[in-house]
Amino acid sequence: MSFADFLLFFVKLLAGTGVFLVGVQLLTSNIEQLATGKIKSLFSRTADKRLVNVGIGAASTALIQSSGVTTVLIVGFVNVGIMNLYQATAMIMGANIGTTITAQIAALSAFPFATYIQVLIFIGILMTMICKNDTTKSAGYILAGLGLIFVGLSLMSDSMTDQKAAIQELFVHVTSPWLLFFLGIFLTALVQSSSATTSIIIAMSVAGLQIGTGQNEVLFFILGTNIGSCVTALMSALSAGSNAKRTGLIHLMFNTFGSMLFFILLTAWPGFMDATFRVWFPGAPATQIAMFHTFFNLTCTIVFLPFCNVFVTLSKLIIRDKKTDRPTTYLDERMLSSTSLAISQLEKETALLADTAMDAFRMGYRSFEERNRSLIPETQKLIRDAGNISRAIINYLIKLSAQSKLAVERDISNLHSNVGDIMRIAEIADNFTKYTERTMRDNLEFSDHVKVEIAAMVKRVEALYALTKRIILEHDTSLLPEIDRTENDIDAFRKQLIDSHIARLNAGECKPECSSVFINMVSNLERLGDHLTYIAHTVSGQMHDEVETVESDMDA
Repeated sequence: MSFADFLLFFVKLLAGTGVFLVGVQLLTSNIEQLATGKIKSLFSRTADKRLVNVGIGAASTALIQSSGVTTVLIVGFVNVGIMNLYQATAMIMGANIGTTITAQIAALSAFPFATYIQVLIFIGILMTMICKNDTTKSAGYILAGLGLIFVGLSLMSDSMTDQKAAIQELFVHVTSPWLLFFLGIFLTALVQSSSATTSIIIAMSVAGLQIGTGQNEVLFFILGTNIGSCVTALMSALSAGSNAKRTGLIHLMFNTFGSMLFFILLTAWPGFMDATFRVWFPGAPATQIAMFHTFFNLTCTIVFLPFCNVFVTLSKLIIRDKKTDRPTTYLDERMLSSTSLAISQLEKETALLADTAMDAFRMGYRSFEERNRSLIPETQKLIRDAGNISRAIINYLIKLSAQSKLAVERDISNLHSNVGDIMRIAEIADNFTKYTERTMRDNLEFSDHVKVEIAAMVKRVEALYALTKRIILEHDTSLLPEIDRTENDIDAFRKQLIDSHIARLNAGECKPECSSVFINMVSNLERLGDHLTYIAHTVSGQMHDEVETVESDMDA
């Protein structure tokens, strides 16, 4: 082979691989977009049964056509505490089974009808151009991606057919199992796709090429790709917490142990392929490789599934908990790839922010009620915590908005609005610390009757918060009438308290210097109720202006 021939072969091979990867990316991203609800449903299950978790992992990977995406999502779920390590281990095993679907698709390229599948590119692109519906456009991109996969495979196969004699001469001498094994690891780690490297081997078989003597040699390369595929999850876990790192390590251990088990089997049984897959699928080398890939992952799962606890124990021994580990929250950038999952986590984080702001309010109210300045620093700390969570949510929303479609912009806008309302609650908590300082500095005294009135209003606010938190997490819009009634009760109670206060002032039963603190306090409590109501209505689909219009009509 001349240098010019080699260069042409290399360019065609790279072009084919590039087209293949573009096709896989189109297929993966758009199937994921369509299947976000299903993925969310599958991953939100907390069943402790290992077979169920294996099934969830396999189904998720089969849906989105990428074990890399699935394992990254699993790492993310473990990192935020939604999934434990035992569930993650079983799901990773299932993901390895699901990823074999891509190899099976690649094997279809060996059949004559595969050429006609390439027309899907035209059909898919035409759908994206003439259709307005986002779902239909995603379906068009899926068809185009599937067509591109077969075009890429065809290009790879053609590049090898053109130089078949020279390539065969080169690969016939590659008989070292260890060399092939490490070559599979290296190439897969380099492109971060076992589907791509496996498909190159399948393309070689379609072109009539074989590695080594044609016995088990090609299988050692396939075993290596299995370990190389762990790179994506490992990189994803590097910046995460201890459990996320353990998840990446478990993925590596499972794939390594399985690969070494088969390495020993294939070394001890040189005629493995002749006795099994070549007998079962005669004259179809591409199918033989794809079927071995599936058989390998199924067997490893069956063998190692009973030992999930062993993998978890080993990961905990290797990766120790760090005292400096930050407490986990619900936000994880790995979930940005799935809009539905990201929004679900944002809602939970928003509820956590609301809890923090309300805790600050409660602490601020306690400082006033108990005339205790020592509670003010604790209140301020909670307010700062709320601010930190708020900034994290806003940054996450910005990143989500940058890559999301218009269909979810309303959800993103609503979450922005709710964060703003919750931070107003934190400001009210800060106001209560100022009331404490003013009361103690000026030696203001409030009667027991006034304290009971304020406590009664706080009780109403707490009842409203309990309802609002439910609507944030459960989206139960049937709670809205009760929320509105509670908020109206708070408004009416404020007017009642101020009227009573004015009557006491006129009767000389209350000191004038206490008036500003009392009136501001009950007004702030009413504002708190307003913000909670705004949040509830925003979650249910109504914006502030709609709520304020209703309130104005009621006031009139």
